[in-house]
Amino acid sequence: MQLSDFDYNLPEELIAQRPLPERDQSRLLVVDRAGQKVQHRRFGEIIEYLRDDDLLVMNDTRVSAVRLRGFKSTGGSVEALVMRRIEPGLWHAMVKPGRRVHVGARLEFEKGLAAEVIDRTEDGGRLLRFSATGDPDEVIARIGEVPLPPYIHEELGDKNRYQTIYAAADGSAAAPTAGLHFTKDLLDRIKARGIQIAFVTLHVGIATFRPVRTENLDEHDMHLEAFEISPQCAQMINSAPGRIICVGTTSVRALESAAVGKRKVSPTKADTKLFIRPGYEFQVIDGLITNFHIPKSTLLMLVSAFGGIELVRRAYADAVQMKYRFFSFGDAMLLY
Repeated sequence: MQLSDFDYNLPEELIAQRPLPERDQSRLLVVDRAGQKVQHRRFGEIIEYLRDDDLLVMNDTRVSAVRLRGFKSTGGSVEALVMRRIEPGLWHAMVKPGRRVHVGARLEFEKGLAAEVIDRTEDGGRLLRFSATGDPDEVIARIGEVPLPPYIHEELGDKNRYQTIYAAADGSAAAPTAGLHFTKDLLDRIKARGIQIAFVTLHVGIATFRPVRTENLDEHDMHLEAFEISPQCAQMINSAPGRIICVGTTSVRALESAAVGKRKVSPTKADTKLFIRPGYEFQVIDGLITNFHIPKSTLLMLVSAFGGIELVRRAYADAVQMKYRFFSFGDAMLLY
C-alpha cells in the first residue's frame, strides 16, 4: 500500500465548518460489507441497524486542551495549546513557534495570566508554570479557546458541541467525533432496546492532525496515544453475545491494541502506536460508526482496512457526489 492509494478529491465547500443544530440530524451513509452496497439515511435512524444483542463501544475522553494566545516578554506573538495539568498551575503544553520558546522564557496572556517555561518535554512540548491573580487554572479555563482542527475556520459558539454528551475523562486534544452525533434521547432509545454500551478511554493527541509524509507506509512513524480499558469494560466485551460495534476509530484502536485473541481484550492502561491499514486482521470488532476522514490520513486507512479499499472508495465517491458534510462536524458512516 502506498500513501497515494488513500487520496481522493474533496471540494473545500464540503468541509463542515459548524455542527448542525441537532446532533442526530446528520446524514448517515450505511455500508453493508457483505452485500457490497450502501444506503443513505439520517443518523437518528441508526437504531434500525442495531440488534438487541449488540454491544456499542464508545470513547469517553473529554477535550480538556485549550488554546491560549499571547506574547513573549520579548514582544513576539506566541500560541500555547495547553494539553494536560500535571499539578495546580503546572501544565504540559505545545507551543508555537516552538523553536523560539526556550526554557526560562516568560509568556504573557489575557486577564493577567502569565507562564514561565520550566522544561522541554520528549514530544517537543513545554512544561509551563502559570501564575495569575487568583487561581491560574480557573483563568485558563475561562479564557482558553476550543482547539478546533486546522481545517475549521469559523468560531464555535457553544463549546459543548465539540464534546460528546458522555465525555468524562479529561486528557484529549480533540474530540472523538463519531460520538458527536449521539443525543441523550437516542442513547435512551438504544438502551431501552437492551443494547449494552461499554466505555473505553483513548485520549486523542494533537499528532492525529499531522499529515503522513512518507509515500511508503512501512516508513510511517505512527503517533502515540494513551488509552485505558477497565476490567468491567473488558468483561463486557469478552462476554458480548452479539456484534461489537465501535463508535469511532479511537475506540477501534483501543480495543485492537488490547486484543489477546478473537473477541477478547485484556484490561489495559498503556500507550499505543498501533497502525491499522489494509491487510490488518481485526481481532475484536464487527462494526464501525465513524465520520468521513481527511485524504491520505491514517484514519481513512483504518476505515479502508475494515470496509475494504474498493468499497470505502466507492462510498466516499458517493458521499462527495451527494454533497455529504466531511470531517469533524460532518456526517457519519456505519460499516457492518
